[in-house]
Amino acid sequence: MENGISLYPGQGTPWEESLAIIEKASACGLNRLFISLPEYPAEVSDLKGELASILKAARQNDMEVMANITPQTQEKLELKELSPSLFRILGIRILRLAEGFSPSEIASLSQNHQGIRIALNASTITPRIITALVELKADFRQLEALHNAYPRQYTGLSEDFLVHKTMLLHKAGIRVSAFVPGKNRQHNYLKAGCPTLENHREESTSLAARHLVALGIDSIFIGDLPPMPEELDALAHLGDNAVTLQAKWLTHDVHLRQHLQRVFTARQDAAQNAVRAIEGHALWQRTGQTITAENTVARPLGAVTIDNASNLPYMGEVQLCRTPLPADAGVNVVAQIDFQELNLIEYISPGRKFTINFHE
Repeated sequence: MENGISLYPGQGTPWEESLAIIEKASACGLNRLFISLPEYPAEVSDLKGELASILKAARQNDMEVMANITPQTQEKLELKELSPSLFRILGIRILRLAEGFSPSEIASLSQNHQGIRIALNASTITPRIITALVELKADFRQLEALHNAYPRQYTGLSEDFLVHKTMLLHKAGIRVSAFVPGKNRQHNYLKAGCPTLENHREESTSLAARHLVALGIDSIFIGDLPPMPEELDALAHLGDNAVTLQAKWLTHDVHLRQHLQRVFTARQDAAQNAVRAIEGHALWQRTGQTITAENTVARPLGAVTIDNASNLPYMGEVQLCRTPLPADAGVNVVAQIDFQELNLIEYISPGRKFTINFHE
């Protein structure tokens, strides 16, 4: 996945700190930078100077810049028109058009030959807008979308709403991005975080990001700053489309641990009580080894299990329990999904990839 960070020129972050944030994010492997340009009064010369320093640092660190533009910011920066060639010169590769732009303006901008992509406001998109863009011959190859971030408590989106809008955009072939919060919130005077989903406001960056991936989001930005090292690392190691969960080891068997550290695929014939991996049994057969019975106890919700030799036809099968199940002499309980991660199990739909990050 292509994920990134956010910066807010004109909101008081020293430019030296902004440059350090860019360098740290790039060193972790993040390659996108979202810039929100202010609509409120600001000293234009100072703002332009800060913006120039940020854009230079982004170019030096090979970060793709997306800039949020409104008619108000266009006026604030004294831009007579949204010229794709000008933004290309500045190093801004994506213009995120917020409120105030008509479908005809969006379509016209998307037809540029400068390689500048246009990001729609994913949170306010409607079928009527999509239809208008089709009729106006917008270049959908140069369109993507970004959900809003919501720095005020109780204003964020619901999961159902985000999924509805994201599915609408995906149906049109448009990739979708969204925001997750961070622990440090120095730029936000409300100190309430900058997530897209309201339920993520107090979640960790890692869990919120993995939830968004499970919901089908294609790219993620940390909305708050300065991001913590572990937050940068979490975004840098997100898997494409796979549901990723965290779990505690309950086995010391090296071979069983190795067996679980891979990407699995949920079977199409979904069981009522468990997620069954397609690959488990077949992969284990290749080892020629026997799995002895170990920790064959009752299986709580979120138990990670591997069938042992007592269930010989299924030996090596990997399951995640969707419901509590009784003990089975042929099933080893080898790990337990963390309590706060249990809801992610429900996103492992038939055919969906999933993987587990383990800890002691």
